[in-house]
Amino acid sequence: MTVSSIFSNTSGNGTASGANITGNSSSETSQMFTKLLVAQIQNQDPLSPTDPSQFVNQLTQLAQTESLQNLSNLTSASTSVLQSMQVLALGAQVGSDVMAETTSVTLDGKTAVSGQVTLATSSTNTKLVLTGADGVKHEIPLGTKEPGTSAVRIDPAKLGLKEGKYTLSVEGTGAANSTIDIQGRLNSVRLAASGDVVLSIGNVGDAAPAAITAFNGKSTGSATQSVL
Repeated sequence: MTVSSIFSNTSGNGTASGANITGNSSSETSQMFTKLLVAQIQNQDPLSPTDPSQFVNQLTQLAQTESLQNLSNLTSASTSVLQSMQVLALGAQVGSDVMAETTSVTLDGKTAVSGQVTLATSSTNTKLVLTGADGVKHEIPLGTKEPGTSAVRIDPAKLGLKEGKYTLSVEGTGAANSTIDIQGRLNSVRLAASGDVVLSIGNVGDAAPAAITAFNGKSTGSATQSVL
């Protein structure tokens, strides 16, 4: 096996994940390559020496492998820094009221919850449907709506909704591809074992940062949001 074939395998497998096939560092890879190259030169057929251009190609492959590995390491480091900055930025917003896109809401049975429905197209006979764990559906009529965002208010006392978690959906002619945002207080920001940033939002539960659609500021007189 030539050095070229070894690094062909490396570029097809190891570098795709930012590491070489042996898991060695860039320095160790260079040393291994040098030893193999010297051995190849020493053991070549004197009557049919290897074309020097092949050695040039092998050196080029080594340089490409090291560059890709260094780029992968740099990308990983940059991702880590950006993630830390995101946690710090979101941490400063703890205690603020936010809007988060969600498909469920948790109610305490007493406190009204604000939200909004966004329609992609016009819709008639539109309604926000809350389905409890028992499978019973509770409807909030919205009527005819044009494309865009409409505010909604979920009042458990008025609707007779008990404490618990409810699945949310929008029904109506033309209500497809609609989204629902619920307002809640940002209670905490943490890093999961997977390394992902996880937000704990009152009335919503755990959510990814991408679920946040608006920051509404910190309110001192609002009712306490439920913490999940």
